[in-house]
Amino acid sequence: MLLRDQSPLKRTPLHALHVARGGKMVPFAGYDMPVQYQAGVLKEHLHARSAAGLFDVSHMGQIALRAKSGKVADAALALERLVPQDIVAVAPGRQRYAQFTNADGGILDDLMVANFGDHLFLVVNAACKAEDEAHLRAHLSETCVIDALADRALIALQGPRAEAALAKLGADVAAMRFMDTGPRKVLGFDCFVSRSGYTGEDGFEISVPAEHAAALAAALLENADVLPIGLGARDSLRLEAGLCLYGHDIDATTTPVEAALEWSVQKSRRSGGARAGGFPGAEKILSQFEAGASRRRVGLRAQGRAPVREGALLFSDAASSEPVGKVTSGGFAPSLDAPVAMGYLPTSLAASGSQIFAEVRGQRLPLRVAPMPFVPNTYKR
Repeated sequence: MLLRDQSPLKRTPLHALHVARGGKMVPFAGYDMPVQYQAGVLKEHLHARSAAGLFDVSHMGQIALRAKSGKVADAALALERLVPQDIVAVAPGRQRYAQFTNADGGILDDLMVANFGDHLFLVVNAACKAEDEAHLRAHLSETCVIDALADRALIALQGPRAEAALAKLGADVAAMRFMDTGPRKVLGFDCFVSRSGYTGEDGFEISVPAEHAAALAAALLENADVLPIGLGARDSLRLEAGLCLYGHDIDATTTPVEAALEWSVQKSRRSGGARAGGFPGAEKILSQFEAGASRRRVGLRAQGRAPVREGALLFSDAASSEPVGKVTSGGFAPSLDAPVAMGYLPTSLAASGSQIFAEVRGQRLPLRVAPMPFVPNTYKR
């Protein structure tokens, strides 16, 4: 999960807060980030499921996309040249999950796209944000203004008590539903708030001016229901939720269909739709909608207690010498008190209940293909 290199590590606006609260700092996507705090990964994970957890996701990229015409519909049409999703249909105050695709149908990055009424607001992955900005500039600069919002932090507040904690700071969020988004005052600061997140829990992501981020985070953490949560629990929470981690479960070699993300491609962009195709890799992706893909991302439940980690090879039986797939994410699921994993298998072996085997330390461990999410989500619909 952790990306290590020799470059000087960047710091988010909450770095001093992490250190002061005992965060164990590690390199991640070029940033010095907390992997856990004094409570430890297990307690942080369970606290986010039962109360509320605060996550620093300021390392992610925030980008404003404005059409030179001034019409948000023109920005949406322009962005549809780069993603297979219906962006035109995203109403003001709403957001949608999307993917940048390449000419082979592979995923360059996944992102969130919000309609702020007069422009689009994009949140992209930390490790890809420079490439994503360059991608947008290379393809959309003639019709759009691309503005990387480097002066903003991003805080996620996740869990069943997130709404109450945010409301205590004056945020008008009670009426918001999953994937609602827009400007809100929080602690008197002008923020962008979306009811979304990366844990499967109800919660919010709050884009705040960088100079106010520490004050906002500190105010949230004064609430006994809110604990700071590090990268370790963030990863186990998203795995339980069956959510993809870019660079692991999806990358430039996996298509949305192979990744079991068909739900994210609306009918208007598929064959026969009002604006079918027109995005990179459309021929391959749309053909997979019609004929199916040769492999598929699946959930995996171990039949024992041993966790099956990323990179473990998968086999169709206990004696086979040729692997049929591999694990892309795996670990212990605290909410289930059991190991879970995700990986890719041939479509013929991807049916729920199918038995396969993972090679772990020279042994073949039995697994069952299982539906995802492993833990039911609690989004406020």
